[in-house]
Amino acid sequence: MGPMYVVAGLLHFVAPAAYERVVPPQFPRPRELVYLSGVAEVALGAGVLHPDTREVSAWGLVALLVAVLPANVYMAREDMPAELAPEDLEAAARAAGWLRLPFQAVLLAWAWWYTRPMPESGD
Repeated sequence: MGPMYVVAGLLHFVAPAAYERVVPPQFPRPRELVYLSGVAEVALGAGVLHPDTREVSAWGLVALLVAVLPANVYMAREDMPAELAPEDLEAAARAAGWLRLPFQAVLLAWAWWYTRPMPESGD
């Protein structure tokens, strides 16, 4: 899970305009929010890779996933995936935007699973 969040976070800096588009208009300073969420994803993704920071980083990912839910809802409601897809794939892209919402529950459960203490290694 950690590398996935590190890569996703780095993409916020590679293509910030793409992420900025999905920030709901009622949120101030979209570019700053994109960078902030990118930093959080990189730091928390790296944090779950280390036993000493795994649990607290996983709780941070849970909080982050809840915090970005409005952007995912906004993206689905505004049909943004369909806007970016070729015409013959618009319906599939629109469905993917809505399917992303329940997938957030899967990501939340995965992050929550990492909040549990690691078993003792028996050393």
